[in-house]
Amino acid sequence: MEWARSSFFSGTGACLLPLLPATPKSSKSSKPSTLRSSISPDPWSLSDGLNKPKSISKNPKNPLSDDNARRIIKAKARYLSALRRNQGSRAQTPKWIKRTPEQMVRYLHDDRNGHLYGKHVVAAVKTVRALSEKRDGEYDMRTVMSGFVGKLSFREMCVVLKEQKGWRQVRDFFAWMKLQFSYRPSVIVYTIVLRMYGQVGKIKLAEQTFLEMLEAGCEPDEVACGTLLCTYARWGRHNAMLSFYSAVEERGVMPSAAVFNFMLSSLQKKSLHQNVVDLWRKMVYKRVAPNGFTYTVVISSLIKEGCGDEALQTFYKMKNAGFLPEEVTYSLLINFCTKNGSWDEAISLYEDMRSLKIIPSNYTRASLLTLCYRKGDYSKALALFSEMGRYKVAPDEVIYGLLIRIYGKLGLYEDAENTFKEIEHLGLLTDEKTYLAMAQVHLSSGNAEKALNVIELMKNKEIRFSRYAYIVCLQCHVKRRDLDSAEGAFLSLSKTGLPDTGSFNDMLNLYINLNQTEKAKEFTFQIREDLVKCDEELFKTIIRFYCKNGMISETEQFAQEIGGVGSFADNKFVQTFYRIIRGEFKGQEKYEKSIVVPDLFDSMALGLMLTLYLADGSSRNTEYILKLLLETADGLSIASKLIGKFVREGDICKAEALNNHLIRLGCRAEDEAVASLISWYAKGEELDKAEAIFLKADSPLSGKVVFKCMIDAYGKSGRPEDAYSLYRKATEKGHDLGPVTISIIVNALTNGGKHQEAEDIVRKSLQESSELDTVLFNTFIKAMLEAGKLNFAERIYEQMLSLGVAPSIRTFNTMISVYGRGGKLNKAAEMFGTAGGLALPLDEKAYMNLIGFYCKAGERQEASLLFAKMKEEGIKPGKVSYNALINSCASAGWYEEAEEHFQAMQGDCVLPDSFTYLSVIRAYAGCAKFIEAEETLKSMQREGISPSCAHYNHLVSAFAKAGLIREAERVYEEMLENTGSSPDVACHRTMFRGYLDCGCVEKAIGLFEKIREHVGANRFMWSAAIHCYRSAGMTEKAEAALNTMKNEGITFLEDLKLGLQLKV
Repeated sequence: MEWARSSFFSGTGACLLPLLPATPKSSKSSKPSTLRSSISPDPWSLSDGLNKPKSISKNPKNPLSDDNARRIIKAKARYLSALRRNQGSRAQTPKWIKRTPEQMVRYLHDDRNGHLYGKHVVAAVKTVRALSEKRDGEYDMRTVMSGFVGKLSFREMCVVLKEQKGWRQVRDFFAWMKLQFSYRPSVIVYTIVLRMYGQVGKIKLAEQTFLEMLEAGCEPDEVACGTLLCTYARWGRHNAMLSFYSAVEERGVMPSAAVFNFMLSSLQKKSLHQNVVDLWRKMVYKRVAPNGFTYTVVISSLIKEGCGDEALQTFYKMKNAGFLPEEVTYSLLINFCTKNGSWDEAISLYEDMRSLKIIPSNYTRASLLTLCYRKGDYSKALALFSEMGRYKVAPDEVIYGLLIRIYGKLGLYEDAENTFKEIEHLGLLTDEKTYLAMAQVHLSSGNAEKALNVIELMKNKEIRFSRYAYIVCLQCHVKRRDLDSAEGAFLSLSKTGLPDTGSFNDMLNLYINLNQTEKAKEFTFQIREDLVKCDEELFKTIIRFYCKNGMISETEQFAQEIGGVGSFADNKFVQTFYRIIRGEFKGQEKYEKSIVVPDLFDSMALGLMLTLYLADGSSRNTEYILKLLLETADGLSIASKLIGKFVREGDICKAEALNNHLIRLGCRAEDEAVASLISWYAKGEELDKAEAIFLKADSPLSGKVVFKCMIDAYGKSGRPEDAYSLYRKATEKGHDLGPVTISIIVNALTNGGKHQEAEDIVRKSLQESSELDTVLFNTFIKAMLEAGKLNFAERIYEQMLSLGVAPSIRTFNTMISVYGRGGKLNKAAEMFGTAGGLALPLDEKAYMNLIGFYCKAGERQEASLLFAKMKEEGIKPGKVSYNALINSCASAGWYEEAEEHFQAMQGDCVLPDSFTYLSVIRAYAGCAKFIEAEETLKSMQREGISPSCAHYNHLVSAFAKAGLIREAERVYEEMLENTGSSPDVACHRTMFRGYLDCGCVEKAIGLFEKIREHVGANRFMWSAAIHCYRSAGMTEKAEAALNTMKNEGITFLEDLKLGLQLKV
């Protein structure tokens, strides 16, 4: 920087510039001049009139300064430009313009006729320009310009110099110009040369020219200094520019706002935002008036330098100054507010921009949508999307990505997926962030498979994976519990650098959840060896793993490693472990001497330490930590939750131990914990332990949860009396046990045959309880149905309707049974129709229930029609329905219908079972269809189903009733051969009764004596045998049999009628 050697920057006095020839004053024009120079104008006009010109000197004899000379030249140029525009028939010449005769002679001699330059000036310009076609050194400027010596004035030489297009011609002509007599050093001519050198980047020549100007005694003005500053700025010489500006500032020369703009813009292009901010503050201090471009550049740099508040203040100054901010300015400010979470400020800026009818860019909209997403104001986000639709603005990939995230937050997973497909269809799917946003939405919905499909799609598009992509991929595999894939993703993530704490945490949780204890242990050791900076979540996961597995030494070491780190100094959870472990002496430490303040400890941390010592089996340490825990505000609650947790995990030993410690310390676990223990023992059929837990916890403070669990345990263990007793105790204490527990008690009493107790509970509940739901009413109706209290069951149903409790299909099924057993088939049918009218889905059970009652009542036609209707409704009968229908037909004596349904059953590919054949045989036998019955029995055997005694019994009974005693004997003997075991009492009784009915006394006696050991306490057979003995004259045997009956406590049937007259 040769200019630095000049005395101009060393504090010496300024040199006065030579005078320029005076020029007449020109009138002010409202429009700027349209004169186009051959030198391309600088984007930052150095003569834009931002600074007000000095007033014209009142004394014309005083020499004009360079500033006044420049002002006069420009005014003259504006005048001539306006004059040319006004030429024509309507041209008006200002009246105040007058020429002297000498001026007219000069005007005619030049032959300018209103042109800007004379012919000789134009010729000189063309002559010098023509030299650009020759190489450097091929011409001599003195020879070329020899014809113009003495013809050009200083001002005309300046014109020729300014009109040149090449820097070499400027250099050579300026050298020739300095040899002419009319030449005198001036800051104007040097400024012209500086500008040309600056435009082509000849920094060295520009500096030499500036130094020469100083040596020539020309005092640089703000234009000359600004020109060199712009040159430095244009070509990125920022150090030189800032140094030169400091020198200029020391000399008191103030560049124009346009020069400052050029400098600010150049610094910003190279991201030197701090220099921009410093230069701006100097502008403000020097009170240089900025324009709109200045504000735009400065606001951008302030934001990028982190001075957001100052940027907002500058923005409001810009608006107050009357400048209209550009969209990019609004966008930067809105983005700054988004990052800082300034919701109201961002919305205000956006509304201000829209009020000025400035169309926001997609980047601006994306910034606002990001803020809406972070703040959770999804309605505002959707309003922005709607606005984009109204103005027909096509969203870009970034906005689509934000829309996917918002849909994910709202749980609209299908809409998010459709949006992703739309992006792919439009060809906008190129950014990794969009893929990962969709993958995160799938993860949020719990669909890790779809998330992996999106990542695989990204991989197929050859989009390079970032660290974040590997993190999301790891999360997907962790969600799927795919250990091998998760380890591969974690390894890939490790190759990009040390994984984040969240990934370490995910991987460790996966090992723990898959019960990979050894791998989890090795992984925690690796974390500690790699000196991973744990956050609170990772610390909790590791310490929880150590505590659960009773790893005391590892817990102590890890807590001491982390607790001493400064970032955890104020973390109460970490410090709880750190302080207790530091003050702990293993083995025989007397904890009573430890000085501790429970308020300093975190209760959750104490709970984990309690888990640690329970796993280790250290009773003394456990009780010490438990004491500390119970002194905290929520200590008992945490201890109780630990009991429940141990029960859920199946670790009942720890749950028992902790409960016993609480009892020894005079505390009682919360009801939920006690209830969990009772439920565990009840499921394991250890009712005595459940009772022991209940008795220990039974106190005036016991809540209904404990009573409900114990009642449930009694009910499921087949002890309805104890359940009822406990129910009465709970109600005496004022506990409302709720509909579920009451249903359990009533069901248990009903199944145990305790109908009166069940009825008492039903009546009490109907009178007092307010929580009566459909299930409870169904239980009450069924209980009264089982007890035979049909009228009471009907009243319960009526009360159910009066209370507005909606009946279910089960309610109608039960009521059909109530009316059917009571012989009220019309009401049963009405109930069936009511269920259909309420649009309840009538199931197979409802149809078969009513069909069964029709069959029992002999309503053959109604039963057939209802069965046909069931099939029309699309309800396909199953094996249970067919069996019930065939059995009902058999009971009613409708063998034809039974046969028809049996064939339909086989036609529907429903395989008959033993009960099906039993019903068919019963139907045939009841109607004396012996051949069909025997054929069915054989068919059953062909199908591989072994007949039971009951199958043969129906056929034996039918033959006996028909008097075909030999056929009955044949079937009976066949039964004995095929069953492979002794027939039951029913079969013996049937055959015995057949002999009696046919008068075969001897055979009856023979059969009785043969099966006497299997008769048991059957009163009929003993009494009938005694009558047979008496009829046959076997008095002794009759007396012996009678004595046996008396000894066994069997009542003798004296008036027994044996059908036909007994024949000996």
